[in-house]
Amino acid sequence: MPQTLDAAAVRTWCSLALDALGRDREEIDAINVYPVADGDTGTNLYLTVESAVRAVEAVFDAHATGTSVPDLPDAVRAMAHGALIGARGNSGTILAQLLRGMAEVLCEDTAGAGAEDGGDHLARALRRAAQLAREAVAHPVEGTILTVAAAAADAAAREAGDGANGAGDDGAAYGSDAAVHAAYAGARVALDATPGQLAVLGRAGVVDAGGRGLLAVLAALVEAVTGDAPARVAPGARPHDLPAVVESCDADDSPVGPAFEVIYLLETDEAGITRLRRRLDALGDSLVVVGGDGLWNVHVHVDDAGAAVEAGVEAGRPYRIRITHFGAAAGHQRERAQRAVVAVVPGEGLAGLCAEAGATTVLARPGEPPASGELVEAIRRAHAHEVVLLPNDAELRHTAAAAAEQARAEGIRVALIPTRAAVQGIAALAVHEPDRRFDEDVVAMTSAAGATRYAELAVAERQSWTMAGICQAGDLLGLIDGDVAVIGTELAATAESVLDRMLSAGGELVTLVLGEDVPDTLAERLERYVRDGHLAVDTVIYRGGRQSVPLLIGVE
Repeated sequence: MPQTLDAAAVRTWCSLALDALGRDREEIDAINVYPVADGDTGTNLYLTVESAVRAVEAVFDAHATGTSVPDLPDAVRAMAHGALIGARGNSGTILAQLLRGMAEVLCEDTAGAGAEDGGDHLARALRRAAQLAREAVAHPVEGTILTVAAAAADAAAREAGDGANGAGDDGAAYGSDAAVHAAYAGARVALDATPGQLAVLGRAGVVDAGGRGLLAVLAALVEAVTGDAPARVAPGARPHDLPAVVESCDADDSPVGPAFEVIYLLETDEAGITRLRRRLDALGDSLVVVGGDGLWNVHVHVDDAGAAVEAGVEAGRPYRIRITHFGAAAGHQRERAQRAVVAVVPGEGLAGLCAEAGATTVLARPGEPPASGELVEAIRRAHAHEVVLLPNDAELRHTAAAAAEQARAEGIRVALIPTRAAVQGIAALAVHEPDRRFDEDVVAMTSAAGATRYAELAVAERQSWTMAGICQAGDLLGLIDGDVAVIGTELAATAESVLDRMLSAGGELVTLVLGEDVPDTLAERLERYVRDGHLAVDTVIYRGGRQSVPLLIGVE
């Protein structure tokens, strides 16, 4: 039975879309060939919609104890926000912007949307969605999810115009019914045409993956609004029958692309986003920036992951940073690597450093350690038969162990090295050799980590008893191997005292990781201090970015 698109219909739409993408995920992943054959488009779309579903359900849960029910703006805003914060990959990021565009229009004049304009309202929502998504992509390419979205909007608009007259008493339901059917049909025709628009798709004999995922989302919308589910294309059909999937992007049709995918949420204003777009566009390709109202989701493919993260730091406050090494040449279906490293890092600078060394990283924000599910997902993203997991935090030992067990149950061989600090993880990564036997590599990495003493300088939050005496709020605490060893009031002097204690037992290499607000002059002073007092000891310095403490120290 036709119905208007209300909050309940949005809830149903999200649930049906998640079910559809769950069924089609592996099929979509398997035929992902553009721009990087990393086999994850279906998974990325599924995770994006899953986040939208959680947000919508949270709105309904909030009303469960009262007499009121969510209205349409509540539901569509939650859907769009959930997709934004959970968007994954190129296609998932674009889908989030499509949902945002629809939400903008569906929230307009909701109370005054009369029976005569149901189809027009939906058509305008699809038009705004297609427009916003195209604007979000730095260099739009035809034959992608953008083309399919535009075709759906055009078809809905034509139907809304044709059906505006003579719509009867149930005009809103009839209009929405006809418009959503037209949108789906238009999208399907456009999807079938994508191999003729993008050469790499034509050569592979497949259609665009992002567009294929969008078709599944539109089919769910048809069912939510009309109660009629479009016939599902049977798996295993030939390419001209089955919309096989290819990751959409804005890059050229080159068989070789950047080495890293970088994704993060960013809090900044419009001016900051404008500067960021220019900077990232010069660094790489597949640039998609979606969102608004101070919160954005940034996606780009680059060779210099650290520079992409640093651009975000300069523009605003990046978080939930995800850096993935593609690990295989673009233009070929990505095969599972033999071995990979997954590392938890405390700041953006180390995320870039570890990613450039080939690791898949998980950012631990101050006060928000990653959950086991995030670590499992990172292990999956590493896409390898064997994975070395570096938690780099003593507090994560149980979380990391649980993630390792879950990954092993999925058939991945995981070795958990109990690194207790980021500097131990750096030492382990420095000796990682993927070409040697797994056991030998794990032993070497474990030995390097174990031979690295670690320290950090933190600021005391309150008066407290410590092993070094009583500290006051605001004092600097020098913690060595997890215990307070030095209490001071000045950063450089406290750091020098910590170095003296650590180097008294010997050492060959000092590693310094500086926080975002620590000046370069401190690094220069400490390097000189080590050189003058310990001639045979070298010093390496890294910028850690925004991290929970101003200084991390390692001594090997």
